[in-house]
Amino acid sequence: MDIQDIKDMLNTDKYEFLRTDPCLRENILILTTAGSIAYGTNVDTSDIDIRGVTIEVKQDLLGLSSFEQFEDRTTDTVVYGLKKFISLCLDSNPNVLEILGTRDDHLLVITKEGQLLRDNADLFFSKKAIHSFGNYATAQLRRLKNALARDSYPQAEKEQHILDSILGQMEHLKRTYKSFTNEEINLYIDQSDKQEMDTEIFIDINLKHYPLRDLKNIYSDMSNVVKNYSKLNHRNNKKDELHLNKHAMHLIRLLITGTEILEGKGINTYREKEREFLLDIRKGKYSYNELFEMVDEYERRFRLAAENTSLPDNPDYKRVEELMLEIYSNVWGFGQ
Repeated sequence: MDIQDIKDMLNTDKYEFLRTDPCLRENILILTTAGSIAYGTNVDTSDIDIRGVTIEVKQDLLGLSSFEQFEDRTTDTVVYGLKKFISLCLDSNPNVLEILGTRDDHLLVITKEGQLLRDNADLFFSKKAIHSFGNYATAQLRRLKNALARDSYPQAEKEQHILDSILGQMEHLKRTYKSFTNEEINLYIDQSDKQEMDTEIFIDINLKHYPLRDLKNIYSDMSNVVKNYSKLNHRNNKKDELHLNKHAMHLIRLLITGTEILEGKGINTYREKEREFLLDIRKGKYSYNELFEMVDEYERRFRLAAENTSLPDNPDYKRVEELMLEIYSNVWGFGQ
């Protein structure tokens, strides 16, 4: 399906919400492709994902109501309110930054204010991309390794994979909730008393005056890793092989995109140069040993870019706020 087909599809009843929902309609600033179509890695069976940005109506900005995003799961469409969109961009969220880097011919709706956002994408780039793109990528790697380990690895090695997955989330947990040190929450592997296990993961917690809800959420996130790993024992091998190849493809794509941001090259969502290479990964051309070797190389480039990046520690919040006010002023006349 080409872009014109997608544009025609948006005019069907299936996407009527774009024209009738009061938070969307004429308020949409950007509407663009997402997922594999936006990356250039789509195949005939690929879903059509749509992402966008809309400006909040006056009631949501000044009244009692609020608006963060609109989501239609049937069509896999997500449109963010401007304030939430900018907040996610400031955190270098890869899925949201990609909206600013899609190809011009993939834009389904673009207004003057939407173009202003895309033209100022560099305002959002900072060293936060080291953790956001790096963590997203390594999360894909952990899922891939864990899946491969489900049958052939000894129990002790499987337990180590689970621990590695949880430890890989630690920086994210420290940023999301009240920060803690590795001494305050310490995870490690030791001998198990359980008959069916040689070793297992243990945790030492030494926290004082720590928010209970934050601790509950941290535990929940860790627990989900364990639950997701256990689900791997009930997988459809042929179907999962395709999923694992997709994980590997997205892992390398994220590392490439993140490396370019850290090198000061901006956000380039469509991977034209690497398109055939990424599609070969998706099709299973490479063995997993070959993939892990390639991942090691792309991670090395990412880390090198991170060590030498000239990006600031944080975005220029003042300039971003000025951009927001300019957009709100242009659309709603605030400050005039």
